[in-house]
Amino acid sequence: METYIEVLVIEVLKAILIGIVQGITEWLPVSSTGHMIIAKEFVSPGVSQGCWDLFLVVAQLASIIAVIILFFDKLNPWSKNKLDEQKKKTWKLWFYVIIAVVPTAILGIIIDKLILEKIIGDNQYIELIIISVALVVYGVLFIVIERINKNKKFKYETVYDIDVKTAIKIGCFQTLSVVPGTSRSGSTILGASTVGVSRTAAAEFSFFLAIPVMLGASALETLDFLLEGLSLTATDIWFLIVGSLTSFLVSFFVIRLLMAFVKKHSFEGFGWYRIVFGMFLFIYSIIKINI
Repeated sequence: METYIEVLVIEVLKAILIGIVQGITEWLPVSSTGHMIIAKEFVSPGVSQGCWDLFLVVAQLASIIAVIILFFDKLNPWSKNKLDEQKKKTWKLWFYVIIAVVPTAILGIIIDKLILEKIIGDNQYIELIIISVALVVYGVLFIVIERINKNKKFKYETVYDIDVKTAIKIGCFQTLSVVPGTSRSGSTILGASTVGVSRTAAAEFSFFLAIPVMLGASALETLDFLLEGLSLTATDIWFLIVGSLTSFLVSFFVIRLLMAFVKKHSFEGFGWYRIVFGMFLFIYSIIKINI
């Protein structure tokens, strides 16, 4: 019979594994939702459902902190390293980020609450089918758009070049991320690529858009948990701490690697990965539904 320490060690190892998956897929345009569902299926963490739901929120928050640290100087309008003109550009960038968040804040809630919740309900495998279709569709779009943009000179080379109309357009594309499997980073990067934003600027703007979106979502969902009086065991707490810390550390390195990657490569490889993973999820969900 396993002792409590042995059980705790096993759950901590599971938390590390799931934190790695979260930290990687949160920022790559490959759908963190689909990967987290599969990770939970195969890893089977021995924590309560309430703890798991809270972990998804806290781990996202940990990932956002990694973005804030990595881009702190670029996002800080009070930086002593910036000239007055650079500070103005930083304020303008924040203004555009907030504007781009508005479509998701309005349309995203409507789509999620009035449509998706009625279609999916508590059926995880129906959700997986939707995710798999979205993965494949947007995977194809990534490949097509990258080939169209091959050797193309972009109108907006840096995030500071983006204007208000382009920011709003990107924000509208981000609304698509409400559909499971689309990927928040995937929808914003894809949208930015179609309106003339360079890969590097598209990735950065996607990261910056995530800050208000995920901070707001994390705050609301955490409040819901508190109001519901969620109780956690010692194992649940360790799982949350270790998993979230792992997500933060992995996010820190994944973001840096992605920024280095997009300077020399296109997003086409992610498109092919989405197609393969989407097909796997579709087959897996069909098998599960028929068991």
